[in-house]
Amino acid sequence: MHTYWEGKMKILNIGGTGNISTSVTRLLAAAGHEVYLLHRNAAASEIPHVHHILCDIHDEQVCRRVLEGYRWDCVIDWIAFTAADVQRAHRLFAGRTDQYFFIISASCYQKPPVMQVITEETPLENPYWQYSRDKIAAEEFLMGCYRDQGFPVTIVRPSHTYAQIIPYALTHGRDVMLLDRLRRGLPVVVHGDGTSLWTLTHADDFALGLCGLAGNAAALGEAFHITSEERLTWDQIIEQTADALGRSASIVHVSTDLICRDHPEWTGPLYGDKHWDGIFDTSKIRRFVPSFQAGITFSEGYALRSGGLMNTRISKCMSRVPMPCRMLSSPGTHSREEIPEGLCRSRGGTENSRCSSVPPDSV
Repeated sequence: MHTYWEGKMKILNIGGTGNISTSVTRLLAAAGHEVYLLHRNAAASEIPHVHHILCDIHDEQVCRRVLEGYRWDCVIDWIAFTAADVQRAHRLFAGRTDQYFFIISASCYQKPPVMQVITEETPLENPYWQYSRDKIAAEEFLMGCYRDQGFPVTIVRPSHTYAQIIPYALTHGRDVMLLDRLRRGLPVVVHGDGTSLWTLTHADDFALGLCGLAGNAAALGEAFHITSEERLTWDQIIEQTADALGRSASIVHVSTDLICRDHPEWTGPLYGDKHWDGIFDTSKIRRFVPSFQAGITFSEGYALRSGGLMNTRISKCMSRVPMPCRMLSSPGTHSREEIPEGLCRSRGGTENSRCSSVPPDSV
């Protein structure tokens, strides 16, 4: 096999224009590889020097016809989420690629965690989040194909990786509600007491690791997480985000139990992921890709992102924000008696940060 560093490869990205994948696509194209994107809308990509294959990966018959005659050095699948998705990929690409990357998720690692530091040998088990269980089932299928048939799979497990998204535990990534609240000096909810340690990785750093695995025969049948080694508390994440906006953060702590009790839809993202410490041993990716180093700190990487959003209009995105977060837009309307003792603490210097302003379901 060629490698990313040694020769030109023909690489297919299924997707390739998202939060993480855009950085990978750009790096591969800049290195001179022949990069194809299989997706539904070429106008969605402004990445230069790539080829577009317009097709819906979920339409297997059409994909089989469109991909007829292609042979790939690598296929990187960014939009496979279930066992059915990777079973389709296996039917499409078995015998047609030298390497198939399945992008899983570090949320699949054992919850509740037994060890503080996560390695690639940490068991995959998540009773809280169906998303993670679906990814685990997909990985198990692919590893079975590797063992039984030699299907050339490499597993990559990103943790919380950002470039186009806004890292925050209580909204979905592209919502700018957090930035707007910080800009206006309104309180921001942090789950728990804000002291759990979390790892944020810039997508450009992640790309260095994944691209270093491309074409590496030793990576077949192996799993890797690709993360930064910078560890921040959730309070620090919010404070550094505020710093990038030239603001101070007014933080309100709300128990994870209380959040999930009143809003069960957050059980998976919190107890299945962000409630726990997220600390990763990166020795394996550094062993396989000696040049890999995650050099972009959160304060550096996020300053550019948040600065570009200072004047973003928020009226549309606010409709997608969970109701408890929107309720904090009108602080001061709930009494302390409505909040169970010990479930809410506040930080920051504004009147709006007081516990008396936070209803039981204000997240």
